[in-house]
Amino acid sequence: MSNKREDYISWDEYFMGVAQLSAQRSKDPSTQVGACIVSQDNKILSMGYNGLPWGCSDDDFPWEKTDNTPEHSKYFYSTHSELNAILNYRGGSLEGTKLYVTLFPCNECAKAVIQCGIRTIIYDSDKYDGTDSVIASKRMLDAAGVEYRQYQHTGRKVTLDL
Repeated sequence: MSNKREDYISWDEYFMGVAQLSAQRSKDPSTQVGACIVSQDNKILSMGYNGLPWGCSDDDFPWEKTDNTPEHSKYFYSTHSELNAILNYRGGSLEGTKLYVTLFPCNECAKAVIQCGIRTIIYDSDKYDGTDSVIASKRMLDAAGVEYRQYQHTGRKVTLDL
């Protein structure tokens, strides 16, 4: 009888890896974000990435982020990964679930997270920490009792040959 393998990835590595892989679907040239919603018993319920809504061609809408006009700015059109993951779920309630996301949620996504019942956020990057959006997000998450913590990198390398 042989012993089980000991070098398998942890649940956090697995689900953050799924979020990172989902981010690779994003067409956004500057920021690719992915999200993965997981049940209390570690089953993947939904995934999402930042991009345009269904029916809106990636070629017909702007991807710029410097000009804050509807003709030129992606911010009027792009849906964030967290909201896409929530909207992609077709199974009922998300009460008590966990969200793995590659970028800390903005204030608008925090509202959706709170409203749908997600209880824990595991995020990778918090590159907008200190901005008005993230300050508001953390204030709402704290008030609603949503736990959040930064993903702890293990340094493990996983290679996919696609």
